[in-house]
Amino acid sequence: MKTNNFTLRSATIDDCDIILHLIALLAEYEKEPQAAIATKEDLLQYGFSDNPLFYCILAEVQNNVVGFALYFRTFSTWQGKPGIYLEDLFVIPAFRGLGIGKALMKAVANHGVEMNCTRMTWQVLDWNTPSIDFYERCGARHLSEWFTYRLEGETLRIFAHDV
Repeated sequence: MKTNNFTLRSATIDDCDIILHLIALLAEYEKEPQAAIATKEDLLQYGFSDNPLFYCILAEVQNNVVGFALYFRTFSTWQGKPGIYLEDLFVIPAFRGLGIGKALMKAVANHGVEMNCTRMTWQVLDWNTPSIDFYERCGARHLSEWFTYRLEGETLRIFAHDV
């Protein structure tokens, strides 16, 4: 997709370094820079192998990557259809307000529709009001009745092996 101001394209194996850079910027924005520990090898193995576990769309302004959307497929047992989970959506602050975030979301939604997905889901931090406002302007509905839970790291390993 190309507009007067920016271009969207699917990420390639050569984009791993810039994707990691954007992930680091997002983690910094979300006040958890130490949490972004993904490596180039991780991206190569899980995103650019014969059976990729994620997709990534990049936004460029004058051939410089300024944003990304990283997402993966899910499945709804109730609907019996696939879905899309938007893991990360980020646009470098200096390039916000150009419609890049909305175009990235639309590109992810379009890919989901092409794959017969019936829903697109994501999370947003409760303090991130600019993003919440943006999502609501896009027509998204806040699912306040659902709580997110997570097992991770050592807790996950202990739980997995607990008899």
